[in-house]
Amino acid sequence: MNLGVSFFINSIGFGAGLAMDAFSVSLANGLGEPKMRAKKMLGIAGIFAFFQALMPLIGWVCVHTVVEHFNSFKKFIPWIALVLLLYIGGKMLIDGIKASDENSESAALTLGALLIQGVATSIDALSVGFTISDYNLPKALLSAFIIGAVTFLICLGGIAIGKKFGTHLAGKASILGGVILIIIGIQIFLKGIM
Repeated sequence: MNLGVSFFINSIGFGAGLAMDAFSVSLANGLGEPKMRAKKMLGIAGIFAFFQALMPLIGWVCVHTVVEHFNSFKKFIPWIALVLLLYIGGKMLIDGIKASDENSESAALTLGALLIQGVATSIDALSVGFTISDYNLPKALLSAFIIGAVTFLICLGGIAIGKKFGTHLAGKASILGGVILIIIGIQIFLKGIM
């Protein structure tokens, strides 16, 4: 397997570029739960990293097997991301407003919500499978691993930043987090249909 410097630069670049939506959602998660423990932070970053690594591999498999079917599915990606992030963001927003009204802290993020966020922020990474389609399987796996590692580090930073500011924002953090998720969903949608 011939791995040049450009392979690593490209993989790190893919990871950084793909992780921006996940970073923003991680930031919102940190805002929404400023007392989050380190174990949960690692778990959240791990979920985002897993999906960001998985989606390019699924795209790679699609290119090598069912490319015609993938192309017909590709037009729905922005819609899926929009619906998922509007749902999670809207729920966070409503929970934050209720918590502000009741002067209590909003509910912690659930595993189901995290999985939806992971899929929603990484679904556009399917198209990276086309970009790496000339890689053999070991090279595609290594690239996906690098993308996942970069995403993990970026999301961990996003959660930490969100926690820091979430502590200062107290009850309004969940509202801000929900608004951020809704904006990200709209941004992914607009970028996908343009």
